[in-house]
Amino acid sequence: MPAPIRTTASRDKITTASSDKILSWRTLPSQPFAEGTSVRQAIRDRRPVVVSDLAADWPALRQWTPEQLAAQHGERTVRVYDASFGAPGRDYMSSIDSMRFADFLEETQHRGRDLRMFLYNLSRQIPELLDDVRLPEVGLRFSRRFIFSFFGCHESTTPLHYDIDMGDVLHTVVRGRRRVRLFAPRDGAALYRHPFTVRSYVDLDSPDFGRWPALARARGYEVILEPGQTLYMPSGWWHEFHYLEAGIGVSLRAASPRWSERAQGLLNLLVASPIDRIANRLAPQHWYLWKARRAECLASRLTAAGAAPPENSN
Repeated sequence: MPAPIRTTASRDKITTASSDKILSWRTLPSQPFAEGTSVRQAIRDRRPVVVSDLAADWPALRQWTPEQLAAQHGERTVRVYDASFGAPGRDYMSSIDSMRFADFLEETQHRGRDLRMFLYNLSRQIPELLDDVRLPEVGLRFSRRFIFSFFGCHESTTPLHYDIDMGDVLHTVVRGRRRVRLFAPRDGAALYRHPFTVRSYVDLDSPDFGRWPALARARGYEVILEPGQTLYMPSGWWHEFHYLEAGIGVSLRAASPRWSERAQGLLNLLVASPIDRIANRLAPQHWYLWKARRAECLASRLTAAGAAPPENSN
């Protein structure tokens, strides 16, 4: 059995440890928006950054309480997901149910039921809320058509992945603290990325280095996002979100400034993802096991090489 896990937490850093191995995390100190200077520099450097006050003037921070959302929009029907979202089988990459928005908010924000909503497009679903969000001037082409909301219950986790469209993202916490873990694109092999997907199935809380030896080579960031703070994530960056409190978030999405990343996003959407879904439908367990074996093969080459991924490679 795995060695017992100990988790020590603070506002700056959380370290997940076993009796003999640890995953140590770099931190991302919060920076002021400074008229977009901090985000523009991060975009040029292709690195994440936490911004303390980008959303300071957003009405959403004051008005998006579960009670107000339920009162104004509670009769809408929403699709909901749970922790089985990435598991092979009938519900792979699919919602598990539909329910009234008011019922979803009550179940997740107050009762702690393990349901979540993500990539809920406000322009299509609740356009009345768009005026509660401001689009910042940081050199990326954000659009009101691509403003997405996220809802999660206390202790729910969005597993480790990178975004399939390879867009640049500004994620703002509206309600509820959350822990975010980040890895650069170059760490994909060390994270045992499953081919034809944007998913990793390694357990960052209980890292089994006997099963995933290459994981020790991945160098991650960890940050606790507070309400009102914004995280910039460049295209292709791996992220895992864990809700320390029931919460609501908003993501602004824009195309990457790099054409190679845009092309990769199109390949993911038009080729890799359809193949993955069809193969899962035909033979879910065999397909999952093949992907896992392929991920282990690529990771073993990394460990055999005896060197960490280059620091300047994204």
